Amino acid sequence: MGGGEAAGGRPGFYLGLGLALASSAFIGGSFVLKKKGLLRLGRRGQARAGQGGHAYLREWLWWAGLLCMGVGEAANFAAYAFAPATLVTPLGALSVLVSAVLSSTFLNEQLNVHGKIGCLLSILGSTVMVIHAPQEEEVSSLESMAEKLKDPGFIVFAVCVLVSSLLLIFVAGPRYGRSNVLVYVLVCSAIGSLSVSCVKGLGIALKELFAGKPVLKEPLGWVLLVCLVLCISVQINYLNKALDIFNTSVVTPIYYVLFTTAVMTCSAILFKEWQHMVLDNIIGTISGFLTIVSGIFLLHAFRDVPFTPDLLPLFLQQGRADLRTSWRSADRHQSCQHQPLLPSEDKDSQSAEEEEGEGESV
Repeated sequence: MGGGEAAGGRPGFYLGLGLALASSAFIGGSFVLKKKGLLRLGRRGQARAGQGGHAYLREWLWWAGLLCMGVGEAANFAAYAFAPATLVTPLGALSVLVSAVLSSTFLNEQLNVHGKIGCLLSILGSTVMVIHAPQEEEVSSLESMAEKLKDPGFIVFAVCVLVSSLLLIFVAGPRYGRSNVLVYVLVCSAIGSLSVSCVKGLGIALKELFAGKPVLKEPLGWVLLVCLVLCISVQINYLNKALDIFNTSVVTPIYYVLFTTAVMTCSAILFKEWQHMVLDNIIGTISGFLTIVSGIFLLHAFRDVPFTPDLLPLFLQQGRADLRTSWRSADRHQSCQHQPLLPSEDKDSQSAEEEEGEGESV
């Protein structure tokens, strides 16, 4: 059974897809609203957040952005309860696309050619991933979630993640953390894969709670909640460290690639999302993900690079030079048609004779 065919028969899949897309729209719009509110404070001469001020707390646009962020995160949380994590996590890249497009429209931030190509690639890759989305094995209760967590493959994966994260934090971090961007970003990505699994389990617990089942008495739900809080705390801490040391345009695309790869690997091991997929859907999913990666890279890595003719390949620059030469020759030919009747040498001799005549008269 192919991923796209299986997805087409489940209404829950489309609900999860809709929630993931809505999450990207709200989160992308929230950045623009908060930025617009902060810019309004700057125009009024009030202390901005970067200067230690808190006047943004009285700005309704900032609160609107915060509300949009909360709605987007809630929609993203709910999407994991209905759609595969392999689909929901990569679609989070669309929030970057929404933010870039809205910023160019409402904040007058220029979106260069690289950014426009990156937006198109992100849309194309997301479409391909939706078409070839995997069919995860049904996990409809906390009991089945507990069985999944006891799987030897997932236990080995979780132990490897924890051990590697501890080595990165306590061994590699003090030595290479300030010189290599991968150290702290790898910590965020590895721990993030476990946090997504916790979110998936809590989403299932909420579905059972709304169905009237005594979920609050189940210890697994509380264990998942505690693990989620710990994982998110570690993610925020080390992501902030990476952003403080390195450029945002470098950290963001690397973090997206590593985090999404870790989540897709964890979901494939825990939920067996790839087990029933045929080869063309596997290739389609990987191709869509790589296309999104390319789009995000173009959006971030070349954000501040102006597209000038000097960036063109040499053969195109040579073509421009030839064209400019032909234009100049045409201009010279046109100026020759309007030149005076007397040649330049005759004009010089005539002016010299006039000067001599004036000198003699004096």
